[in-house]
Amino acid sequence: MEEKIKMDTVDQYNQLFGLETLHPLVSVINLDEATKFPTRFTVNYGVYSLFLKDTRCGDIRYGKQIYDYQEGTVVSFAPGQVASVELAPGMKPRARGLLFHPDLIKGTSLGQEIKTYSFFSYNSSEALHLSEEEKGIFLDCLTKIKLELNHPIDKLSKRLIARNIQLLLDYCMRFYERQFITRSEANRDVLTRFEALLDAYYQDDMLPEGLPTVKYFADKVYLSPNYFGDLIKKETGKTAQEYIQNKIIDVAKEKIMGTDKTVSQIAYELGFQYSQHFNRIFKKNVGYTPSEYRRLQQFG
Repeated sequence: MEEKIKMDTVDQYNQLFGLETLHPLVSVINLDEATKFPTRFTVNYGVYSLFLKDTRCGDIRYGKQIYDYQEGTVVSFAPGQVASVELAPGMKPRARGLLFHPDLIKGTSLGQEIKTYSFFSYNSSEALHLSEEEKGIFLDCLTKIKLELNHPIDKLSKRLIARNIQLLLDYCMRFYERQFITRSEANRDVLTRFEALLDAYYQDDMLPEGLPTVKYFADKVYLSPNYFGDLIKKETGKTAQEYIQNKIIDVAKEKIMGTDKTVSQIAYELGFQYSQHFNRIFKKNVGYTPSEYRRLQQFG
């Protein structure tokens, strides 16, 4: 029978696998030391988690997708996310990782920057695949955190633990940068599809249902909004939102100069709910309002 767990504490995870809890807000996990082996369970995370899978021993499901992982793959979850785990019969899970509660990083630089680690919101198909050297760095960071957990608590303990966690997350960001580069051919394919979808958004006979969003295009190419946005930024130097906005402005210019439609009509056809919003966006990007731009082009 599948166990459903609302995992609000680090200790709940340790109890699930029969592991020792050294600190109430953070734990370095080594499943080789586990004394319990649940086979099927669903976790609603209330903590941050990051795991390096040493071997494939079953499936981890996030939403409707199964994680794309094999040996040497990192999977991560943030508070509010739900994942289901099903271990293969007779298989002992092997993984090393980290769990930490949001309270641990409150008042630290990591607490201020945690939202910048966008990989916590990547989809299951966007797991991080590490080289042998990268695995060594990942495990070394875990060792440093574990050493600090074994050290008697003093006034520097929280800061040092948080800084070592941040070091691990920074390395994961670097490894993802490398993965974006090594998967550049696939990334360019996503970019090509994005551009085609963006063109099609304003070429269909039907009026668009509002302004195009990053999530809309991410869904179309089967990526999470965060991963999709990071990929576009790496490939083009622009954010996905900037890319979309540039397209909107280009289409707007064509409509302003190629038709006699009013500014309000053009705004509506572009998906703006209010023409005032369109005016602001256009002026911010072009330096003139749509009406000023039309006059300048006609009489300039």
